[in-house]
This record gives sequence, C-alpha cells and structure tokens, in this order.
Amino acid sequence: MALRLAAGTLLAAAFLLPSASLAERLTAVIPTRTIYPGETLDRSRVEVVDVTNPDLADGYVRTLSEIEGKVTKRTLLPGRVILANALREQYAVARGSTVRLVFSNGGLTISAAGSPLQDAAVGELIRARNIDTGVIVSGTVMADGTVHVVAK
Repeated sequence: MALRLAAGTLLAAAFLLPSASLAERLTAVIPTRTIYPGETLDRSRVEVVDVTNPDLADGYVRTLSEIEGKVTKRTLLPGRVILANALREQYAVARGSTVRLVFSNGGLTISAAGSPLQDAAVGELIRARNIDTGVIVSGTVMADGTVHVVAK
C-alpha cells in the first residue's frame, strides 16, 4: 500500500507541475494577405499566432525578428505558416549594375569597375565581368556593395 501511495503522490505531483513543453508557447508567423515573390516582408503584412497543431513540421518562421527585411522567394498565402526556406536576404548587388571589384594581396590592392552576372546577397560568391577588360572573375559580395575578388 505504501508503494501505491508513493506512486500516487508522484503522479499527482506530475500533474500539478507544468512540463517544459507546456510552459513553452509555440508561435508561428503567418501572412495577413497574399504576398508575392520578390516582395519585402515587414510587420504590417504578417501576424504572430499560437500553434495549435502539435504535428506541425519544423522549419517554419516562429518570430517577427526572423522575417524583418527578408524577401519572399515564392507566393505566401494568408493563414498559412511561412517556411524559412521561402525567404531570402535582400540583394546587395543586382545583375547588370556597376560595382567596384577589389583584389587585395598583401600590400597590393587593385580596384576596377565590374558588372555582376547575377543578383546576390552579402556574403555570396558571384561571378562578375571586369568592364574594362571583359575578364570574368569570382568574388564575395561585401556589405558596402563591393565585390572582393578571390585569387585563383
């Protein structure tokens, strides 16, 4: 009988104390209207709701900070969760625009005008054409819009 009482006491204690999963409030960010590819997301176009489906697969956006300034890669429908892979960073350089190509090696720095062959966000490796020579180089897009050329 004492064993049952001890087990019953433990069982009652488990019901009185909230578990870690119940203490966490799961939220999801959903669009309030249809958002088309290429549009920039902001707080006015979405809302945060509680997740009521316990079987919802992971990989969706949970907080507003995850969408600020991001651009959609596909159409987002109202009332549906936003998948993280449906968003991308804004492009720092646009295909066909003029950028500054910079090559640095030790104390030597060479700078030239170039044209990106693709759109790219900060930190991405892209190919760009040197406007003066026509040579195609590869480089990393920097936050200031320059492309730092990598040595071969």
